[in-house]
Amino acid sequence: MNLFLNFPLVAALTAIVFAQVIKVPIRLIVTKEFVPGLVFSTGGMPSSHSAAVAALTTGIGILDGVMSTSFAISFVISIIIMFDATGVRRQAGEQAILLNQLVKDFQYFIEEAKDWNKKAEYEKRKELKELLGHQPIEVLFGGLSGIGIAFLLYQF
Repeated sequence: MNLFLNFPLVAALTAIVFAQVIKVPIRLIVTKEFVPGLVFSTGGMPSSHSAAVAALTTGIGILDGVMSTSFAISFVISIIIMFDATGVRRQAGEQAILLNQLVKDFQYFIEEAKDWNKKAEYEKRKELKELLGHQPIEVLFGGLSGIGIAFLLYQF
């Protein structure tokens, strides 16, 4: 079980758990909705991807130093992951919202135009997942929480 003695790995995994769990109370405070399923979902505040890579990179920086090759590799990969979280994944979520609305509008058009009574078959269609990526503020707070968690855990 030496794997669990790997400080950067423990910091990253802790940051993921923290970021996923904290989404529930944040949602409760902001919208007054208790949604425990957020613990297992993608997207939302804060970004667990950003928290994980920031904690990993910080942990490597603490142990190996910021001049090490491993820190440089982790830092570059972290930047790419955070950029992707706000870019490609966010746009995929926006497209999913639009596609889901188009399908609903098309279904409504068909029902109204033909008075078709097989609505139940269309209701079984699985919608695309809309909450895929992050807003920049979610990535920022994910990254900051990851850095904070790594420094906090290093004290122990």
